[in-house]
Amino acid sequence: MTATARPTAQPATEPATTRPQATEPAATRPQATEPAATRPRAAQPPTEAVTVLAVIPARGGSKGVPAKNLAPVAGVPLVSRAVHACLGARPVTHVVVSTDDAAIAAAARTAGAEAVRRPAEIAGDTASSEAAVLHAMDAFEATHGRPADVVLLVQCTSPFLTSAEVAETAERVTSGAADTAFTAAPTHGFLWRDTVEDGATGVNHDKAHRPRRQDREPEYLETGAVYAMDAAGFRTHGHRFFGRTALVVTDPARVLEIDDPHDLARARALAPLLDTPATPGFADIDAVVLDFDGTQTDDRVHLDADGREFVSAHRGDGLGIAALRRAGLPVLILSTEQNAVVAARARKLKIPVLHGIDRKDRALKEWCDAEGIDPQRVLYAGNDVNDLPCFHLVGWPVAVSSAHDSVRAAARAVTVTPGGSGAIREIAAWLLGPELNTPES
Repeated sequence: MTATARPTAQPATEPATTRPQATEPAATRPQATEPAATRPRAAQPPTEAVTVLAVIPARGGSKGVPAKNLAPVAGVPLVSRAVHACLGARPVTHVVVSTDDAAIAAAARTAGAEAVRRPAEIAGDTASSEAAVLHAMDAFEATHGRPADVVLLVQCTSPFLTSAEVAETAERVTSGAADTAFTAAPTHGFLWRDTVEDGATGVNHDKAHRPRRQDREPEYLETGAVYAMDAAGFRTHGHRFFGRTALVVTDPARVLEIDDPHDLARARALAPLLDTPATPGFADIDAVVLDFDGTQTDDRVHLDADGREFVSAHRGDGLGIAALRRAGLPVLILSTEQNAVVAARARKLKIPVLHGIDRKDRALKEWCDAEGIDPQRVLYAGNDVNDLPCFHLVGWPVAVSSAHDSVRAAARAVTVTPGGSGAIREIAAWLLGPELNTPES
């Protein structure tokens, strides 16, 4: 993505209570020559020119987890994760989010999808997903002037859905092998039903016969993540299963459906294990905002006999920040710490600072507004719970490896290097390469 010219911000010389002001314009920020590998590509039509519409229902009125579809997992809202999975699936030509919530619609558009406003009569607790899909199909046809050939129902509540699973489910229908398809996980579990009359009885087995796992054929559990339907058949039948149905086998380890806060906590804990590690590239970022204590330092404070505080900083971080400045990226230090050492470090690095700030998220939003920077294109690096509100605001929340567990779980990317040991140098290498080459070099 081509970045626009931005004035170079000047360093603050005192503890700041207002946004540092730029005093003179700088050169135009160099343009990236190619898209970053981590940014999901736009959906591309398959060679057969079949229109494959992925519909993601995302109501705003979740009861079990308030604002569930905007809840971040690994720093990315659930609705955005679903959009990215669909955009990365080659057969998918269009992605639509059906919602009654303005914030979800905005997140969907930011992630690269179209947003369809869902009417109130099909947005309540009792409304079916099928009703939302049919409405989205009508809206798509009215907007694009053609119907979908194949329609997908994709659920936000399956956070570890992959583009490969979306693609394979769609291809079962686009190839003509099936009229409908869905994702399912294999299981060899023994299912039981408990009844008043007979007590516990086997559902999928004879309780008097216990074959070994390797002697049993697997059964399949519907994951609820993706369904594919022939669009004309779906309109005729009005539900997601008709005609010949195919299943797409998925990895049981990745199957999780978020219905309550415990599920969300599990998803956040599993994300570092299940997500493909992703770091931003230069084309993804318009600004870098850095916490200070624990991010640029090791979070320890040294005291002398007079109570004066001292901290240690890493020279590699200074090298990385200097390279980011040369590349034309605005860099800001944002800290709740009032100690003058924060401003002194900012002067040394020649970057602006806002410190002694109680509401870091509010200060960050105001700074982005004043600079004309989209928060979704900001990388924010932090280490502790007071950074979480900023994590929820930006597009690239990054935790240093020594961060609190809850911060690591909320991050979209985590450094290998601890805070105060060159973590900012590592982030700069993500954006500019290991040799910190600015784009023009």
